[in-house]
Amino acid sequence: MDAKTNIALELIDLEPELEDFRQAVVEGLSSSPQKTLPCKFFYDATGSALFDEICDLDEYYPTRTEINILRDCVSELGTLIGDNRLLVEYGSGSSVKIRILLDQLPLAAYMPIDISREHLQQSAQRIAEDYPELAVLPVCADYSQLTDLPVYQKNPGLRKVGFFPGSSIGNFTPEEAQHFLQNVARQLQPGDGFIVGVDLKKDPEILHAAYNDAKGVTAAFNLNLLSRINQELDAEIDPTAFNHEAAYNDSHGRVEMHLVSKTDQQIRLGDDQFELATDESIHTENSHKYDVDEFQQLADAAGLKPVKVWTDENHWFSIHYLER
Repeated sequence: MDAKTNIALELIDLEPELEDFRQAVVEGLSSSPQKTLPCKFFYDATGSALFDEICDLDEYYPTRTEINILRDCVSELGTLIGDNRLLVEYGSGSSVKIRILLDQLPLAAYMPIDISREHLQQSAQRIAEDYPELAVLPVCADYSQLTDLPVYQKNPGLRKVGFFPGSSIGNFTPEEAQHFLQNVARQLQPGDGFIVGVDLKKDPEILHAAYNDAKGVTAAFNLNLLSRINQELDAEIDPTAFNHEAAYNDSHGRVEMHLVSKTDQQIRLGDDQFELATDESIHTENSHKYDVDEFQQLADAAGLKPVKVWTDENHWFSIHYLER
């Protein structure tokens, strides 16, 4: 047997409490005046496959733009970070992005943190097989609620650098983003670094195209949340009775995704039922956009000092290097 396929990983399981899907749906549909559904539930198997498809769309610029920036700035990142670091990834995401860092930076260990135990184990195993000299330390936890990082027992004093790509910071409200960044700052030592991808404010027409693609993949992704509720919670919802709608809210600096009812209708969920009027919406996701200065002020207030920022030539996306 190839030695690379025989690597046993020890998962650090912090046993995160999974939000009860049914309870979250009932609470969201009971909200007034705006019904909501949490975007964290987009990612069942179908939703994850649809999101992968979204990332390859011509209109959806964030993924390819961030990857190109990362490739251009990784050597400079290496100079800023230094040797022999523990790389902490908040959310075990795109293997393309993390491998740009793993390929180029002289790292001692890698700690991916994700709430999905199965996904985390699979992705960490692939990394461990492909980078046999790297200590891989998967942690099952809700990174948004984590206050302290597990100690790497073999080298507890190892300096750290955090990694939070994909503009996921935009799914938080600015207040939630600052709280998350404060938590990250508490997990780092003075001089430790944090790399974060941030989508920038731009022409609303570009944003509209990115979240309302011509092939309808983003619409299918949004509507799949209703199909998941039907399948997993034995609900009675007709997804064809809703339209996908995404628009830029300038006053809040964010793209909002909604599911808009085409008619007066009723959603049944066991003994619970919810009335929707024609054109009433269910708010499913926010994606906040920032100016560079705006985000740097947010990070600085959270205890993370802006050191360097890289953007693409269009100034559509940014990667920030921050230091505790």
